[in-house]
Amino acid sequence: MKLRKLLSASSKLRDKCEEISLELIDEKIIDYIYNPLDYAWEIHKEYLKLASQGNPKCILLGMNPGPHGMGQMGIPFAASSIVRDLFGITGIKVMQPKIPHPARPVLGLEYPRDEISGTRIWNLLSKLYKTRNSIFDNVFVVNHCPLMLFNGQRATNITPDKIKGLTVNKLLNACDQHLLEVSEILEADTVVGIGKYAEKRAKSVFRQTQVQVKGCWHPSPASPLANRNNGKDWQENITAVLPINK
Repeated sequence: MKLRKLLSASSKLRDKCEEISLELIDEKIIDYIYNPLDYAWEIHKEYLKLASQGNPKCILLGMNPGPHGMGQMGIPFAASSIVRDLFGITGIKVMQPKIPHPARPVLGLEYPRDEISGTRIWNLLSKLYKTRNSIFDNVFVVNHCPLMLFNGQRATNITPDKIKGLTVNKLLNACDQHLLEVSEILEADTVVGIGKYAEKRAKSVFRQTQVQVKGCWHPSPASPLANRNNGKDWQENITAVLPINK
């Protein structure tokens, strides 16, 4: 039942974002849009199958896919080694974005490099909770927005907080509704925003509910906080807001 509901919620977001993507491109707000819930749907389904086996009450919320992680494999904060070794997902081919950018190829599970943010998140969760099943019994990891946004010949990565307009608001509202639906499916009592943007969106979504919203530093290698003290300060920062192992 939980898996069916999560798949339904994710597929609704996928389809809604496909519609809005066309509007964003037509309005020349964004040049290229990748929807990994579409072209990497089969891998995303495998992730939801694994995650739905647990009973987490805490949602870890990211902003949107990274080009070396979920943008390749359809799993939030994905990294090639994590998907293969921790999740045991192999042998599934991805499709391609509707309009691919030559500077942003999609290779799926064959992608040759790990997303550092992904390895930091999932390796820490493995350290804290010991097993894959225990991870999913404590936390559910999801991105607020499933889209990757690129502009220009060099395919500059544009995060959702850098664009504005009525169509952008439509996109964010659809993402807010998905987050709310997922929280209801899981009966979550806590949402941890990974980075200030995710924390802000979560506070807006859950401001009139009993769900507690917390925040932690983003593990991006571009963040001085994430790199401080060889990453130990970031580990302490996020561990302080994660649930104790059940």
